[in-house]
Amino acid sequence: MSLVTASGLSLAHGPKVLFQDAAFTVAPKDRIGLIGANGTGKSSLLKILAGEASPDSGTLAWRRGARAGYLPQDVAALPDGPLVEIVLASVPGRGAVEARLSATEAALRASGDPEEQLELAQDLADLHAEVDHFDERHGRHHAERILAGLGFDPRDLRRDTGTLSGGWRMRAALAGLLLQDPDLLLLDEPTNHLDVPTLTWFDAFLRASSKALLLISHDREFLNRQIGRVLSLEPEGLRSYSGDYDDYRRQRVEEEERLDATARRQEARRSELQGFIDRFGAKATKARQAQSRQKMLDKMEEVEVREQRAALRFHFAAAPRSGREVLRLERVARAFGPRVVYRELSGQVQRGERVAIIGPNGAGKTTLLRIVAGELAPDAGEVKLGHSVVAGYYAQHHFEGGGEHQGLDPRRTVLDTLWDIVPDQGEAYVRGVAGGFLFSGEDVEKPVAVLSGGERARVALARILLLRSNLLLLDEPTNHLDLTSSEALIEALKRYDGTMLFVSHNRSFLNGLATRIWEVKDGGIVDQPGNLDDWLYHQRQLAEAGVDSSTGPERRDPESKGDRGQASDKERRRSEAEARNARRARERPLRDAIAQLEARIAELETAQKAAEASLADPALYQDFARARPHVETLAAARTELAERYADWESKQLELEALADHD
Repeated sequence: MSLVTASGLSLAHGPKVLFQDAAFTVAPKDRIGLIGANGTGKSSLLKILAGEASPDSGTLAWRRGARAGYLPQDVAALPDGPLVEIVLASVPGRGAVEARLSATEAALRASGDPEEQLELAQDLADLHAEVDHFDERHGRHHAERILAGLGFDPRDLRRDTGTLSGGWRMRAALAGLLLQDPDLLLLDEPTNHLDVPTLTWFDAFLRASSKALLLISHDREFLNRQIGRVLSLEPEGLRSYSGDYDDYRRQRVEEEERLDATARRQEARRSELQGFIDRFGAKATKARQAQSRQKMLDKMEEVEVREQRAALRFHFAAAPRSGREVLRLERVARAFGPRVVYRELSGQVQRGERVAIIGPNGAGKTTLLRIVAGELAPDAGEVKLGHSVVAGYYAQHHFEGGGEHQGLDPRRTVLDTLWDIVPDQGEAYVRGVAGGFLFSGEDVEKPVAVLSGGERARVALARILLLRSNLLLLDEPTNHLDLTSSEALIEALKRYDGTMLFVSHNRSFLNGLATRIWEVKDGGIVDQPGNLDDWLYHQRQLAEAGVDSSTGPERRDPESKGDRGQASDKERRRSEAEARNARRARERPLRDAIAQLEARIAELETAQKAAEASLADPALYQDFARARPHVETLAAARTELAERYADWESKQLELEALADHD
């Protein structure tokens, strides 16, 4: 039997219809991804299922006793009290059982009747068994394990919830939800405030659960790992697809291709029938046949092809060439009061590298980006940008509040905000860029103050595009984007030929773009080549070797370390350094060969473009002797390019194989 059956659900906000006559079921153990563009009603549908909103029409039929647990994108407040107690109290029924237990104990103490005492003693035994059941499934030990997995330090367990920031409040609410273990989890972008170590734990926790799940997420990899079915809010209505998000995309394309083919065949048949009618309709000998074909034409139903929803469409212009060394950090230190974030941090970023900064929340990832961007001065040390480096900085606080470095003026319109970056360009050009970020028509005249979080994020990205920077500093750029827009940004950044330094918890973003990982740890960074999967593999190697990486969310209390702990840290850092150096030594010959191939490919592509440009001149062909060298150069460049591309792919496969067996 289904946990919940939805029938005829409809919801509209003013004239905008979000969904109409939507129907679906959720069975026990269903793992469903809810997808759709921003503004199509995903969060509204979750609120309806959670009982926090009502549809305009339609019904929900729940299985008797079924419980749903809901995590919204933003948790406004929590009850005041010690963190672990608030999480324990979130389990429904616990308070009632404990109250009945206290009342029964009081009655037993006050009773003088032996028969009544016997009856009360039996009730007390039953209540203790009920409490034991609660403790087994929802007890303090389980609550503390969940809180540790979500990144809370043991010292935080007694901390008052009123002192938690927004991101940590969300984690506390998520801990309560996981402890409740409801029949259906309703999760709206649950990874938005999770760092990479916590996200890894949360991913494993959810995958181990057998309970039903309805999940909204802009992280394609995370979504694919969790779901086996998709509910999609499409222009034609709510649709259901089997498989993960990649399966949905494939099925959607196949549907559209079938509909297009059917529409083309029908249009050809219509033209054929109409042609016969036009040609022979006036002839007495063919009148009956023409009438028959007219009836056939009238009975043909229109094939409606899929409406194409607007999606981000843009690419970064060629980045101005910078010097080989784009960024150098030398012995950088930064503290906030007594809390030291960085001490003598040093690192380099070379042209074309894509460096991902990861680490626990509060470790200083955003602080590092702000220091590089010049928004925050280091207490000591130097930050040096290389020759001809033009930095573009995307920061969430640029559109989440005011301040000296406010990036978006809430009073300015979308059009003016973008035009301020390129005042020498015409309005048509700026409107074209705005259109690529889904601002068209009157939308460009909206002031920034009335935009949603996702719309402000798109404005901030459009500004960076117009800056034509060769160093992108990105702080969680996908947080306010829907899944389709997030994927479009990833694809655009794959084609970007500049340098990147970025913070993200999005697995798709990290694996699709990162070429190096900077792990923020112990007041500095641990540098490792590769993407997030490479980093996770390295952590597993260290764990199997018995080396404490100190990167997991269950962190040790730093005040409990003695000399032995400090020695262990030194051994760990030495072991990690040796492992990195050994890996780099093994990879160096391949990486050098790949670099040489890439340099040669660049030369050949330049020669090919020059030859093609010369051969585009019609006058050149009047004298074949003049054209012949260009023709030969073009043919030779194409032949060698094919060979070099094959060599490059072969070397890349060798490098990947070496990493897999490392």
